[in-house]
Amino acid sequence: MNNLLHAVSQHGYVLIFVIVLAEAVGFPVPAALALVAAGAAAAAHILNPSAVFLVSLVAMLIGDTLLFFIGRYTGWGLLGFLCGLSLNPETCILRSAESFYKRGRITLLFAKFIPGVNTIAPPLAGSMKMPTMQFIQLDAAGGALYILAYGVLGYAFRDFVVQLTHGLQTASHAVAEVILIGVLVYAAYRIVQYRRYKLSGVVPRIAAVELAKRVASGAGGDFIVADVRSHGYYDSGAARIAGSIRIEPNKLAQEIETLPRDKDIYLYCT
Repeated sequence: MNNLLHAVSQHGYVLIFVIVLAEAVGFPVPAALALVAAGAAAAAHILNPSAVFLVSLVAMLIGDTLLFFIGRYTGWGLLGFLCGLSLNPETCILRSAESFYKRGRITLLFAKFIPGVNTIAPPLAGSMKMPTMQFIQLDAAGGALYILAYGVLGYAFRDFVVQLTHGLQTASHAVAEVILIGVLVYAAYRIVQYRRYKLSGVVPRIAAVELAKRVASGAGGDFIVADVRSHGYYDSGAARIAGSIRIEPNKLAQEIETLPRDKDIYLYCT
């Protein structure tokens, strides 16, 4: 934090722009800490508060809009990549989409404050064909709230930030060792959980050509084919596999109760 505060005071707006942009496009960099440091620098009259806000907001909008358009033109591809870093990629995507459905477009107003969701929200909005100007307006409002929250925090508690950074500098070696041990323990935990999921949570799959042969054989009474595409790729007039039924992915608990227990059920999504 001490080095970050010093760097912000030395390199100013360029560094803030780069850090905020990097976090917006998914890199694990501390944009919140940079904004706190920028707020403290503004309180010390090193940086201009209005310029800090404008630079941060522009950087955030550039990064978010880039992910928005990538999400629009790649569909779930980018979401799959981002969620692929989690223990359960399919659940990650479904929960993100479900959160977006339940809270609607207002999700963009607070997404920046939630790790993980801050990166997934823009491409998710793009994949669901949200109008571009509506996305920019809501994202700008959410970004402004995020920037003001951390910037004002640094501005209001400038003396505390200075004391904190001085204390961290004094105990830098001890802090580094604690952080390293914490990272190693967390990495080991993630590896164990990932292996456990891979061994016990694999969903059985069938090749499309195999299912096509079974459908063509006319043995449709022995199985069900269900369309579970999310709303971004499905509407009431969308084409489906012949003979398939529609299952609403955000109402699985109710939908499952209506399915027979004596048939094979094949699900397909986007």
